[in-house]
Amino acid sequence: MGKPALLVLAAGMGSRYGGLKQLDEIGPNGETIIEYSVFDAIRAGFEKVVFVIRKEFEDAFVEKITSKFKDKIEVHFAYQAVNSPIDGVELKTDRVKPWGTAHAVLVADEVVDAPFAVINADDYYGVEAYQAMHDFLSNDARPDLYCLIGYIMKNTLSDNGHVNRGVCKVDDGGFLSGMNERLKIQRDEDGVVRYQDGETRVALSDEDIVSMNMFGFHHDIFKTIKKGFLEFAKANTEDPKAEYFIPLVVNQMINDGSMRMQVIPSGDKWYGVTYREDKEEVTAALANLTKEGAYPDALWG
Repeated sequence: MGKPALLVLAAGMGSRYGGLKQLDEIGPNGETIIEYSVFDAIRAGFEKVVFVIRKEFEDAFVEKITSKFKDKIEVHFAYQAVNSPIDGVELKTDRVKPWGTAHAVLVADEVVDAPFAVINADDYYGVEAYQAMHDFLSNDARPDLYCLIGYIMKNTLSDNGHVNRGVCKVDDGGFLSGMNERLKIQRDEDGVVRYQDGETRVALSDEDIVSMNMFGFHHDIFKTIKKGFLEFAKANTEDPKAEYFIPLVVNQMINDGSMRMQVIPSGDKWYGVTYREDKEEVTAALANLTKEGAYPDALWG
């Protein structure tokens, strides 16, 4: 079994944000959020990172991001096209966006041969998350045992609009029993966190555990995703917006008993740039963490 890899999902355009936010300068010296993720991963012991991107963004990625740390960690790319051809599936309509996060993982099959972590390119997860993840992947990951870094709901909200979150059900043993994607979550005027269910606003708890798409997988999952994605694509040939998400795969495997997912709780504050207005808060937070000594003044020296 090879050494754990970090898989960074960076093929989305960021429609609510209004641009390619993965390349936006956030840190004190113009660093991107991706650079903080890679820096934390290297400190935790990761030696390989794979970026899932659109092929047309590769030159910008290399120039803006990976050129800064190519001598510090092994770097690979995998490509997720907006309208990827699928063997055995005749698409009847043009896609308007990629096929979702589970498909983004699947396109990295040929460059990942060991247990791996999955993260979003535009999320800051905190130092401890990478350490816990690397320990799990190095010591505990099996074809029937995966993990999820779980965050506390109140630590993952945006002051600038609603967000979507995978709200987790965790059993008494600390394992995931289910995950429900909740849409348009935000704190309403009365201070209560709610999500949108049709025409109704439904309350959630500040202390609910949510997924921020930081998963730890054994590489055997590629076989499961490939089979599931083929079935999903065949069923959605006429829907240009249908997406195959990681939680769909996770829930299916939990329900059929083929896998257990350990939930590793994190008390860290999550930071992200869902909206362009979020940038100021994230920039201030990273500047403060640098001032406190969590990061050097310049990440790469």
